[in-house]
Amino acid sequence: MPEATTIAFKHCTILHPETGSLEAGKCIVVENGRISAIADDSAAPEKAIDAKGLTVMPGMIDCHVHVIASDMDLGRNALLPNVLASFRSIPILRRMIERGFTTVRDAGGADYSLAQATETGLITGPRIFPSGRALSQTGGHGDFRARNDIIEPCACSQKVGAIARVVDGVDNVRRAVREEIQKGATQIKIMASGGVASPNDPIHFLGYSEDEIIAIVEEASNAGTYVMAHAYTPQAIQRAIKCGVRTIEHGNLLDEATARIMVEHGAFLVPTTVTYDALFNDGPRFGFPPALMPKIEAVRSAGIRALSIAHEAGVEMAFGSDLLGKTHDQQANEFKIRADILGNLEAIRSATTVAAKVLQREQELGVVKEGAYADLLFIDGNPLDDISVLLNQGSKLKAIMKNGEWVKNELENQPAQDSATRA
Repeated sequence: MPEATTIAFKHCTILHPETGSLEAGKCIVVENGRISAIADDSAAPEKAIDAKGLTVMPGMIDCHVHVIASDMDLGRNALLPNVLASFRSIPILRRMIERGFTTVRDAGGADYSLAQATETGLITGPRIFPSGRALSQTGGHGDFRARNDIIEPCACSQKVGAIARVVDGVDNVRRAVREEIQKGATQIKIMASGGVASPNDPIHFLGYSEDEIIAIVEEASNAGTYVMAHAYTPQAIQRAIKCGVRTIEHGNLLDEATARIMVEHGAFLVPTTVTYDALFNDGPRFGFPPALMPKIEAVRSAGIRALSIAHEAGVEMAFGSDLLGKTHDQQANEFKIRADILGNLEAIRSATTVAAKVLQREQELGVVKEGAYADLLFIDGNPLDDISVLLNQGSKLKAIMKNGEWVKNELENQPAQDSATRA
């Protein structure tokens, strides 16, 4: 058994997103990957690490990523050899955690094995809540075949680079849910409307019949989890919510009536506004299919308006980025978009307390409290006053801790790997 390690920090100014308050003069004690105690500085041990002048906040959570999407053309990404697709996800994951995202929910593509790789420290990256492969009807948002491709009789082979699988019919979707959960999915993703990055499905298309969605929700519920749905239009959002879907991804065309329905059903919205800017500005030079560019403008400006509509209605919104290929480095820019509309605190909450609710881990993630995971960011600056300290590839993050272990440590006079006292 490895010897237990205790690390203590003194002179901490803790940002609590749940209250929006700053608590100064605190000592944080980390033991066995968890926060074991928070006390006044007077209780700090002699060898405590000095965090004076820094803001300490919980590690951030991105609730909509595709870590295997190393190519902006998702159809081409799905054709990558499996080993290459896996290897290309490694720098994507490393850079996510270097930006302060210690947890991510993958919305299609990442599986149990990739989650285990980051959990065990085999590769450096955030904690992953994988969806496995998202479920799409034939011709839906997850079907990237050209119109002249032969329709395969089954999805018998596993392509690591594919974010989705094509499955139709009530009995078949039930089995697909069971298979994804058996393979380690922590939630199920469905394509409930057309989308931007797929070739044959206009955005107004509806994905799956209501009977199919109800069956998917039932199977997920039977396994103790929930369904997240890609959906843009009010009609797609409403029917998904009424069929029991718990989180709506994107939701760019949300209207006031639909927002009220989301509140009534306790559903979450995961906007991903940054990806439309990235696709619009950088898609052509980074390989996004030119034929799909006209789809982007239809949802880009509407997504900004949807943020205001959801906020005014009281819809809880979690942080999402949904970036592809070489635009992954724009992940934290979502904060700037949200802060300009909702304010800094709400932007921070979306990536901490609200995101933790989505993951059903509100006592363990997105908070700095006793018993929570020791996912901690030590920031040169206060994001309540200046959201830019969370941008720029984590340049203002002096130290990053996940599960009580250092990912980055630039705290003064402290060794990078072990400044701990031994319990």
